[in-house]
Amino acid sequence: MQSDTQLARSLLSAAAVRERAHELFAIAEAGGLAEWRVDLARLPVAADLTAETVRTNYPSLDVPFHARWRHFTAAGRDLWAEADRPADPMELGRAAFDLVIPSVLLDAGAGMAWRYRDAATGAELSRSEGLGVASLRFWEAGGLEDLRAVDAASVAAAFQVSDDNPLVGVEGRAALLRRVGEAIGRPAALFDEMAARAQGGRLPVPAILEVLLDRLGPIWPGRLSLGGLPLGDCWCHPAVEGFVPLHKLSQWMAYSLIEPLQWAGIEVTDIDGLTGLAEYRNGGLFVDTGVLALKDPADAGRAHPVEGSLVVGWRALTVALLDRTAPLVRDRLGVSAEAFPLARVLEGGTWAAGRRIAKQLRADGGPPIAVVSDGTVF
Repeated sequence: MQSDTQLARSLLSAAAVRERAHELFAIAEAGGLAEWRVDLARLPVAADLTAETVRTNYPSLDVPFHARWRHFTAAGRDLWAEADRPADPMELGRAAFDLVIPSVLLDAGAGMAWRYRDAATGAELSRSEGLGVASLRFWEAGGLEDLRAVDAASVAAAFQVSDDNPLVGVEGRAALLRRVGEAIGRPAALFDEMAARAQGGRLPVPAILEVLLDRLGPIWPGRLSLGGLPLGDCWCHPAVEGFVPLHKLSQWMAYSLIEPLQWAGIEVTDIDGLTGLAEYRNGGLFVDTGVLALKDPADAGRAHPVEGSLVVGWRALTVALLDRTAPLVRDRLGVSAEAFPLARVLEGGTWAAGRRIAKQLRADGGPPIAVVSDGTVF
């Protein structure tokens, strides 16, 4: 019999996310989830929209990985390429970790009203792109040098927050960065730890996630723990015993650390060892194409807590459906799983298609389900 500590460690992996997501999906297929029904006959619609979106965004199918690096652009300019960066590959990797880890943690949903105006380019940006550019400028100005010193006021100033330009969860974001500083000091420390784990210059992506879940586990506020170990983005659902791990931000971070490690000369392997991301663009794609439907339509007009069974179920079903959608998308594009891993399907991709259909169906382009979050999940 597993001890609580052993059970907790077993939940801190992408494999655990995938296993439990597919377990919940099987229950949903059999009609056993109280809030959701699944219509797999609609899955080709989601795959068609995703493949069409990939071809529109990347006609040559040269799709990069789904990563935070895609959001450091404004007015057609690659702001990371323009930044003052170290020439030494290892130092470049460390600098990239110091930027991208806080930037990912700042990337939870901004809310519909927030905008960022970038003085250098004149661009006005919202959502993930705005959060990305704002965090890069924050890093360039030295605001991320000591994460322990970050407070709500500095985040609000860097992100141009005002009564007329509100950003969801400012205090939560600042507190999260402070806890990172308290847990590991500089994020560059994780670069050295991961580089040391490489065997023969090769590092599998699941090992990246394992380091993140182990070292950053204490940073998440008010989350479940087991055997003295914090479980992070891990929840309960009445349809299954035990826990439902999702680890969305940690996996988003792991995807975003692939390129810095590659820049440092480390070969990153097993890209599909991570799962799809349980967030509202991917999840919205399946709701908006009819693959997922609420059993009670009135739930669409309510705000739901992130720990509630409706949201936990939605997120888990999203992970399982992304695994089912990826092969259909590859078939439509005529590409192999080796050439087009899930990280490209997400970027090209399901995330972009989710945003696209949201804009078509709702004036504000927001998600189909309103989620009450503290700025550290979505």
